[in-house]
Amino acid sequence: MQRNGGGVGAGGQPWVLRRVRLTWLSFMLFFILVFFPLIAHYYLTTIDEAGGPDKRIFGPRPGGELCEAKHVQDLCRIRESVSEELLQLEAKRQELNGEIARLNLRIEACKRSIDSAKQDLLQLKNVISQTEHSYKELMAQNQPKLSLPVRLLPDKEDPGLPPPKSARSCRLRSCFDYARCPLTSGFPVYVYDTGSYPWGEYLDPLVKQAFAASVKSNIYITDNPSIACLYLVLVGELQESPSSPPPPPLELEKQLKALPYWRSDGHNHVLVHLSRKSMTQNFLYNVSTGRAAVAQSTFLEQQYREGFDLVVSPLVHALSEPNFLEVPPQVPVKRKYLFTFQGERVESLRSSLQESPPQSFEEEMEGDPPADYDDRIIGTLKAVQDSHLDQVLVEFTCKNPRSSLPTEWALCGEREDRLEVLKASTFALVIAPGDGQLVASAGCGMRLFEALEVGAIPVVLGDHSRLPYHQFLRWSEAAIIVPKPRVTELHFLLRSLSDNDMLAMRRQGRFLWETYFSTSENVLNTILASIRTSIQVPAAPIKEEPAQEIPHKAGKLAGTDANLADNGDLDLGPVETEPPYASPRFLRNFTYTAADTYRAWNRAPGPFHLFPHTPLDPVLPSEAKFLGSGTGFRPIGGGTGGSGKEFQAALGGNVPREQFTVVMLTYEREEVLMNSLERLNGLPYLNKVVVVWNSPKPPSDDLLWPDIGLPIVVVRTEKNSLNNRFLPWDAVETEAILSIDDDAHLRHDEIMFGFRVWREARDRIVGFPGRYHAWDVNHQSWLYNSNYSCELSMVLTGAAFFHKYYAYLYSYVMPQAIRDMVDEYINCEDIAMNFLVSHITRKPPIKVTSRWTFRCPGCPQALSHDDSHFHERHKCINFFVKVYGYMPLLYTQFRVDSVLFKTRLPHDKTKCFKFI
Repeated sequence: MQRNGGGVGAGGQPWVLRRVRLTWLSFMLFFILVFFPLIAHYYLTTIDEAGGPDKRIFGPRPGGELCEAKHVQDLCRIRESVSEELLQLEAKRQELNGEIARLNLRIEACKRSIDSAKQDLLQLKNVISQTEHSYKELMAQNQPKLSLPVRLLPDKEDPGLPPPKSARSCRLRSCFDYARCPLTSGFPVYVYDTGSYPWGEYLDPLVKQAFAASVKSNIYITDNPSIACLYLVLVGELQESPSSPPPPPLELEKQLKALPYWRSDGHNHVLVHLSRKSMTQNFLYNVSTGRAAVAQSTFLEQQYREGFDLVVSPLVHALSEPNFLEVPPQVPVKRKYLFTFQGERVESLRSSLQESPPQSFEEEMEGDPPADYDDRIIGTLKAVQDSHLDQVLVEFTCKNPRSSLPTEWALCGEREDRLEVLKASTFALVIAPGDGQLVASAGCGMRLFEALEVGAIPVVLGDHSRLPYHQFLRWSEAAIIVPKPRVTELHFLLRSLSDNDMLAMRRQGRFLWETYFSTSENVLNTILASIRTSIQVPAAPIKEEPAQEIPHKAGKLAGTDANLADNGDLDLGPVETEPPYASPRFLRNFTYTAADTYRAWNRAPGPFHLFPHTPLDPVLPSEAKFLGSGTGFRPIGGGTGGSGKEFQAALGGNVPREQFTVVMLTYEREEVLMNSLERLNGLPYLNKVVVVWNSPKPPSDDLLWPDIGLPIVVVRTEKNSLNNRFLPWDAVETEAILSIDDDAHLRHDEIMFGFRVWREARDRIVGFPGRYHAWDVNHQSWLYNSNYSCELSMVLTGAAFFHKYYAYLYSYVMPQAIRDMVDEYINCEDIAMNFLVSHITRKPPIKVTSRWTFRCPGCPQALSHDDSHFHERHKCINFFVKVYGYMPLLYTQFRVDSVLFKTRLPHDKTKCFKFI
């Protein structure tokens, strides 16, 4: 037991010692391996830094002490070689970087050249396509280019016509010599001097004087009877003088045949009898007028030759001009009285009610002879008045009845008193004569005239009556015509009409009265227009304003402002290689007269002028441009459509290609004007620029005008007038006009978008800054407003497209009082144009893009910044409303943007416009 234990104890001590030694040895080895290199590194670096250059261990030593060893020398040479190679590599790297930069610049230049070449190639393709289109159109053209007709006059020798079976059966085809009136004759009219025939001394002096004044101002009148198409003879109205009665019928026939150009039967003659009173002698009733047509207010059925004779309106204003400002307004629609009638039967036919028991209307309509309904009309109207359901005024007795034809209702009182009653009447009854043989009478014509004059809607009782110029005027749009048997339903009928219908009829009646009845000049023009339309001769072309050009010098080539022409990577239109081309003119000389008669006579401005073009010309269906009628059309993508690139390569749309003319009004702001002209450089589809120089002072002699590659016509004006902006200058050869102020600031893409929109709405004003008319509740009047609003009713013509047709209407048809006020205030011409277009079309203007103001920054202050500017425009609006009789402006609540403006497109498609 002890041995074992002792053995163990003796053997354990050496084992412990060995373990301690091993641990100590490991620690020393770790110390040597870790700390000794650190200490050595620290020592060496310390010695190297602390010592001078001659004390450094590893630094170069003077005399090359350390380089004596061979391996140290090799290391030095290697270091020097590597240093030199590094320097060379760095130099080469910098050289390569420079070369890379130069190559990158060349790459970018090449890319730009490629893009430019692509654009040039695209433009060249467009030019080739345009040329191919033009060539095909020239080769396939089968319609001659029309222009203003060359005047063709009749022969001096008149071969005469075979006589008709009876003078009562005269119609144009049998009694009118068309050979004397070729389509291109210009419709020359010869008027006999009233002193050249015996009964001229019996004519009413006022009628004679008014007729002579109207003849003097008429464009169709000629002094050469040998070339005349038509011969006018004034035969009435005659004076009422017991001492000098008119000649008897046989004597009058003899005097007519003695006229120098009567040629035995009076063909192509018109006997004009103008009535100034309600009681007019129908002294031509028993006179054989041969082949001469009769134009008068009173006709019997046996006397009237339908389609040959003419029912004319009475001559109320013989020498005086009506004051349009005294005409009552057209609103409110409903007036004090629902309807009124004042009249008295001077003499009646034998009444069926006096000879037989009363019959019902149904029984009377079944009888063969026409019934006399006047007594029943009296009873029915009195019953309506006594019912007090509506306020009406009917009077069947007069204190001082005017002279009247038998069975006709005589007028009561003086004209001024009758007008006061009619001004308070919504409807005015016009009862036809009881004698059914009297198809037209001066008394009914006088009642009709007075009702239209003050805006009372005529209600004609008697559908057998022939109203003035009924062959051409659609009286159902301005008057209510009902048979006499419906008098019992008349009250119900009048109450059932809506305000919209009544106001439309009142407005149409005002148009008829102003255009055809109001003055002696209008009456004569209407008589001639009726005959001219019947024989299908076009009207005389409307006047154009001759442009007196101011010579000017062109300077340097104008640059293109990138901000004005920027449209992304798209061109705004194809490059036009051919010279500027004008819009076709006078393409509808015959159809406007013969086929468009209804619109010409029943819509403003009437049938008195032939326009080179109108915004209302018919449009072809879409397939016609691909099936034989494609002249001038440029469909997008050749008809397949497309996005931005295809869209910009062609105008497309529903009408042939065209250009527009910029008309720019300016007044002594030469620098501003030159900048504006330069901004037009490179604008596609621009035909020319017409600068209306509104100052009496000519441009400076040393002023250099920019060369924009298109004609700039500087027009001299007779006076400083804002109306000059809308004169139809003959230098404007396009239908589209861009009216723009000299300080307007528009981008090219905005102008092009406005042009494209106008092509789809040619009858409207299309422009940029919008305004609206606001109702002043406190003063019950209108205000001009330029605040931000969700509605607008006007587009300022300082930056707007419109059709040249409206320039003619503004200058020659619109009431002169409006142009006078524009000159008085030197303001409001844009409001006047908006009134005119809305009055003609009954549509609001169209605003394009979001731009609200368009004045160029830094330009001199304009007239619109004057404090009185808005006050004057308030006055203008209310004055124009008085002239028109109502407010023609209409509100709109939208503006127009391009089709793909907000659309997400695939990467291979582009928008129509980048910013619109």
